[in-house]
Amino acid sequence: MADAVELEVAGRTVRLSSPDKVFFPERGFTKLDLARYYIAVGPGILRALRERPTTLERHPDGIEGEWFFQKRAPKSMPDWIPTAHITFPSGRSADEMCPTEEAAVVWAAQYGTLTFHPWPVRAGDVDHPDELRIDLDPQPGTDFADAVRAAHELRAVLDEFGGLRGWPKTSGGRGLHVFVPIEPRWTFTQVRRAAIAVGREMERRMPEQVTIKWWKEERGKRIFLDYNQTARDRTIASAYSVRPRPQATVSAPLRWDEIDSVHPTDFDLATMPARFEELGDVHAGMEEQAHSLDALLELARRDEHDHGLGDLPYPPEYPKMPGEPKRVQPSRARREPS
Repeated sequence: MADAVELEVAGRTVRLSSPDKVFFPERGFTKLDLARYYIAVGPGILRALRERPTTLERHPDGIEGEWFFQKRAPKSMPDWIPTAHITFPSGRSADEMCPTEEAAVVWAAQYGTLTFHPWPVRAGDVDHPDELRIDLDPQPGTDFADAVRAAHELRAVLDEFGGLRGWPKTSGGRGLHVFVPIEPRWTFTQVRRAAIAVGREMERRMPEQVTIKWWKEERGKRIFLDYNQTARDRTIASAYSVRPRPQATVSAPLRWDEIDSVHPTDFDLATMPARFEELGDVHAGMEEQAHSLDALLELARRDEHDHGLGDLPYPPEYPKMPGEPKRVQPSRARREPS
């Protein structure tokens, strides 16, 4: 291994040990390549992470080694990187890294962080999300093209219910994410309720292509709109995050006019810097307008009042929530004695 190197990052010096350590064997990308990537897209990923509590997905020995999520800020973290105090569904709490400088991202890369998972809140108000995040997740038998078709209809739904503008990006895998900047007026529970309303409207419009069924056995060959990604402590990979895949794909911000002509594998650790240099951050204007959820919450109210459509199951690690239906998969429920 080569000796440590020092990198200049927006006015700070960040030390990188073992720069030649290979993180992506298939492509030969090293820790130094990872750090240089994050320097190249620094303004973009900082826009996505700025002042957000952020969980680190660490792969200290590369994608073929052991890995883990780090929610609590590392004790070795320098004092120029602030933290935010957040509370988990269990009632426990922690101080999480809260980036305010590009150098914080490169510092995390030094410790093998590939993917950054920011909360949809800011440090100044950690209980009221400022983003509605929609995850379009292809199920077996579907692919990215199916997610794109769903995204077009999602765009129409968002516009119809409140004039909301969504900002699409690849997940870095097979799916698509659409983020909507919102006013930080609603709780996690209310934002999740809005996401469920979006999902139900999508099911009505595309019943053979989209589902919000929580249990995998019920989803079929459809795009799953994962409403639980809006629950407290559930996060989505940030824009520009590198994903732990052999090709070193990244979560790429997109314009709506290009989603039909791209593929997730177009954007990786090697290609994204050139795109960023040419186009800059195509989501740079994302924070210019924060939207209201009033229309979607009214849709949720009508779904419940007119059609009896209430809450849906939470993830298994969550405590039982008020109004939540029975949390058991349908096939198992049918076997249980009445």
